[in-house]
Amino acid sequence: MTINSGIREKLSRLGIRNTLDLILHLPIRYEDETHLLLIGDLLPGKTAQIEGTVIHNEVIMCPRRQLLCQVEDSSGSLVMRFLHFYTSQIKAYAVGKRVRLLGEVRDGFWGIEMVHPKCRVIEQQGEMLAGALTPIYATTVGLSQKTLSKLIAQALHDAEQSRILIETLPNSIIEKHGLVGLWESISTLHYPLPDVSLEMLHSHSHPAWRRIKFDELLAHQLSMRMHYRKRRSSSAPVLSKKNHLIQRFIEGLPFTLTSAQHKVIAEISQDLSVACPMHRMLQGDVGSGKTIVAAVAALQAIESDHQVAIMAPTEILAEQHFEKLSAWLTPLGVDVIRLSGSQNKKQKQKAQDEIAQKTGLLVVGTHTLFQDRIMFCQLGLVIIDEQHRFGVQQRLALQLKGTQSNVVPHQLMMTATPIPRTLSMSYYADLDVSIIDQLPPGRAPLITKLIADNRRDEIIERIQYVCQQGKQAYWVCPLIEESEALQLQTALETYNSLSKLLPKLVIGLVHGRLSSQEKNEVVNAFKQGCIQLLIATTVIEVGIDIPNASLMVIENAERMGLSQLHQLRGRVGRGSETSICILMYRQPLSEIARQRLKIIFETTDGFEIARQDLHLRGPGEYLGARQSGVPMLRFADLEQDYDLLIAAQSVVDELLNHYPDLAEKHIDRWLGNRVAFLRV
Repeated sequence: MTINSGIREKLSRLGIRNTLDLILHLPIRYEDETHLLLIGDLLPGKTAQIEGTVIHNEVIMCPRRQLLCQVEDSSGSLVMRFLHFYTSQIKAYAVGKRVRLLGEVRDGFWGIEMVHPKCRVIEQQGEMLAGALTPIYATTVGLSQKTLSKLIAQALHDAEQSRILIETLPNSIIEKHGLVGLWESISTLHYPLPDVSLEMLHSHSHPAWRRIKFDELLAHQLSMRMHYRKRRSSSAPVLSKKNHLIQRFIEGLPFTLTSAQHKVIAEISQDLSVACPMHRMLQGDVGSGKTIVAAVAALQAIESDHQVAIMAPTEILAEQHFEKLSAWLTPLGVDVIRLSGSQNKKQKQKAQDEIAQKTGLLVVGTHTLFQDRIMFCQLGLVIIDEQHRFGVQQRLALQLKGTQSNVVPHQLMMTATPIPRTLSMSYYADLDVSIIDQLPPGRAPLITKLIADNRRDEIIERIQYVCQQGKQAYWVCPLIEESEALQLQTALETYNSLSKLLPKLVIGLVHGRLSSQEKNEVVNAFKQGCIQLLIATTVIEVGIDIPNASLMVIENAERMGLSQLHQLRGRVGRGSETSICILMYRQPLSEIARQRLKIIFETTDGFEIARQDLHLRGPGEYLGARQSGVPMLRFADLEQDYDLLIAAQSVVDELLNHYPDLAEKHIDRWLGNRVAFLRV
């Protein structure tokens, strides 16, 4: 197919780069131009097509310039109204012209009406209706529906000739799961016949849609399983559990590990002690003690004379890990190296040399760890904290640093954002999962309150009282600069206003525009109790652990996502006294904001919050794939299509074992160059 460069560039904006992409650019909705209704039978709120004669045509100014045409058939009349129109349309829809209208029927000032309907002048009585529902495609500026439809029609014709849409599923699987053939499904979705249910097409419940969604889910499952098998056949360093350092570390802790921590430590230890690369996800709610588990895993690698890299998404979190791990492990004779973007050239070079020469076995850092100049000598374990906050390319880059002579380092990914079950089944099918489902004992209850911003004075009084009692507080703001569009209070404004209103308190400010050194200085001052109230943006979302902080105010909470609210709330409630998180919101609330606040108010269960968040936001945020620009699921919905996900999982081994060539073709068709992103 020959396409000029201008059209090709517009298609690329839609992610269309070849014939197959065109074929799989499926309609987002349909218009029914296959039959006519009488005007007298029309119902407001419904979309319909009618044909009639223009009996009145005028341009009025009420309150703005608009074109009104009255159209009549044998059963009655309606008004066709245009708020935006060309002079040529006034002539085209002149009195006496016969027109065919398609649009939504409304109750209007002049009776029933259609506003900006699709309108076509009928040159002769009895002109044929469309033979199929009219597909409407997602498009972009400069690419009309007509052009896109022609290109897709040509692509389908070429596909039929070249057979690029041959079946990748054996008949046994198609019949067992009651699936429609692929070519039939594609044809139906692009050119549905008049008797096809419009409701089933729009709800994506039609058998043709189910086949498409099954194939998409199956491609992900096949990719995950193939990667899992490949990983199981790769080699990794055997990191035997010697227990000397680990036992001393655990015995030296001022508290007892929970049974959940002991359980996941055993699971990770078993993985590290075999020559197959560990690829494990450690899930644990905010404050469940994941860092201690990571420290134990690191010690097992260090005792086997291998390096460990711990990567955190922010400098604040990396600094927290560095301080914690140094305090825990330095007494055991383990030196911890820090590598971050805020270090000067001399400090960075010293850290690089220690890493390359293996004088440092444990390295803690941010994204700087995967830069080309960082060379590990013998990397045995990679630990990635808050893994979803890194792009998939970044995670892959760090993992590949340890690939030497076909020996792959073990990988432990940690997240305080629990992965909903359907997401885990779909995108983490190649992972082993460990869950810390207990919080350490002695934690006092955390109370969440929803308060409108018109009660701001009461909240300020509460902060003053809490701080005067010797406790500390956070005030979280979502922006640091004024935005007229969002009309949010800024951290800078809040700092200035609260400094005036609370002159007796020591108030600090931390935000993303500060240098890493400045951020760390402010956070350390807060940790040491020198600052009573910390005004902050969401840079404190992870990594801050200050037990004396017992009150948090989150301003404009309605603007934030569920997981972010849950993470921020987790900065308080880390001590032995009852803590309060105040979610301050601005009215009126949108429906989705109301849902978010209701969920976060009613539950502190991270797994339930994650499930609800997945429903509201989709999988991209959890997977760290949003940064890559790679759409994860184009057609299937993990909750609505759970039965298809189960069905797809059930045939993976059959395809890989008995039809490996078909499995490869199936993955290539549905994932193409996205496969690498789904394997990290």
